[in-house]
Amino acid sequence: MQVDVELLKEFERGLDPARPEQSRIPARVLGYGEISTIFEIQADSVKNLACKRLPIFQTHDEVERYEQIYRDYNEILEKKIGINVPAYGFAWFTTDAGRIIAFDVQQKLPSASIGNRAIALLNTEDIRTLFMLVLHELQKVWVYNAANPKEALGIDGQISNWAISGFDPEKPAIGNSTQLLYFDTSTPMMKKDGVEQLDPELFMRSAPSFMLWLIRWLFLEGVMTRYYDARLVTIDLIANFYKEQRPELVPDLVKAANEFFAGESGVISVKPLTEKEIKSYYKEDAIIWIVFLALRRFDRWLHKYILRKPYAYILPGNIKR
Repeated sequence: MQVDVELLKEFERGLDPARPEQSRIPARVLGYGEISTIFEIQADSVKNLACKRLPIFQTHDEVERYEQIYRDYNEILEKKIGINVPAYGFAWFTTDAGRIIAFDVQQKLPSASIGNRAIALLNTEDIRTLFMLVLHELQKVWVYNAANPKEALGIDGQISNWAISGFDPEKPAIGNSTQLLYFDTSTPMMKKDGVEQLDPELFMRSAPSFMLWLIRWLFLEGVMTRYYDARLVTIDLIANFYKEQRPELVPDLVKAANEFFAGESGVISVKPLTEKEIKSYYKEDAIIWIVFLALRRFDRWLHKYILRKPYAYILPGNIKR
């Protein structure tokens, strides 16, 4: 995908982090990641694109290496593993102030087709079908990893990272042959010769500086490894239904996942899941992210009022969990 770099430069030049919709080139926030903000920029040359802003790079070498990993990750998912991804591109530039800003750019998908939005429209049976479709897509990654352990890919299988191809919100339905697209490719975890290619320090850039030592010690290794583990990815996927306010679905999804791994999953051997561990995992994960976001807001306040320095990241409002 060709990307209008000059337009992105102009957007960044006039960006109002507190009120993106009132920036010189207005933009609507489509979503937030740990290291990115996803914009729909109101300009013809980027119309119908989702632009993920990444203000995390400090050197040209870092951003160029990330670009290569990002492109390789998308290509392996699509061409070697067989998972559909939206059309994508990448652009980066240096601002007038000397800061490196990068954008992962993807075809914008209809909001109702995104998994966490769709489950608000689908009936219980169709939600179970969607869940099974996601497991089958994830299985492609796990089978690839089993055959290529030194070239493995990590993947975040949460329901909010998948879109339903051809979804009609006026007539919401899904079947066993429905196609999915995976679009959370801006954290391209992948190994080469058994070595993680994505620099974990990039994740740390958005963390409060006064907490870096603690995050490195307690969380970093776990975050970087859990997305390679079929069981932990599935636990995270099911736990996500608590966040999406659908806890009543969890018991059936646990049962469905256990049946999947006991039968049709093939080469993947996974210890049975329990509803208790899913709930425990979610509670712990929710507390971590609530505290982390609160500390990032404090860090933003420090930058603005004490350090008198610009704060590069755009933080979400309150997140319902």
